[in-house]
Amino acid sequence: MKIVVGLGNPEKKYDGTRHNIGFVAIDYLASKYNISVDTKKHRALIGKGVIDGQKVILVKPQTYMNLSGESLRSIMDFYKLYPEDFIIIYDDINLDVGRIRIRKKGSAGGHNGIKSIISHLGSQEFPRLRIGVGEKPKGMDLANYVLGKFSKGENEIYDKMMPNVAGAIECMVWDDVDKAMNDYNKAFVE
Repeated sequence: MKIVVGLGNPEKKYDGTRHNIGFVAIDYLASKYNISVDTKKHRALIGKGVIDGQKVILVKPQTYMNLSGESLRSIMDFYKLYPEDFIIIYDDINLDVGRIRIRKKGSAGGHNGIKSIISHLGSQEFPRLRIGVGEKPKGMDLANYVLGKFSKGENEIYDKMMPNVAGAIECMVWDDVDKAMNDYNKAFVE
């Protein structure tokens, strides 16, 4: 079983913000695979289902971004899982809008949600899918940028790229992260 986690912030005011692209991805996966992500458990909204024949739990932590690890630790302990059983989807300001980047493991790279997850899971050994939200404009506060809303054009790009996200997740739930990297790290949607 794989736990597919999209990072974001729970309040309505954060809908449509760059930091919540992980929630957008989970909503897309939930719709595509007919999984209801509406059970409140482990300080998250979760939904159980199947992606490409593999049992999954889709997760939207409700702890706010910087405390995401608290929710995931609860899930890991309850289901007796390992860090590598998680697939984390989150925003990345170092990638252009329209790009995704998949890695098997790694550091937080300055992302506070990932810092929390590494701290609570006690490992950097979990696959992740980063969705580019573009570099912040010079002189703009980082928090204001990631908590800012997408433009209409950016939203259109994300609508076009979500099938790539789903395709990558299909590979990743079968532990074929190398195939996901080969097939989707070079893909670019405009």
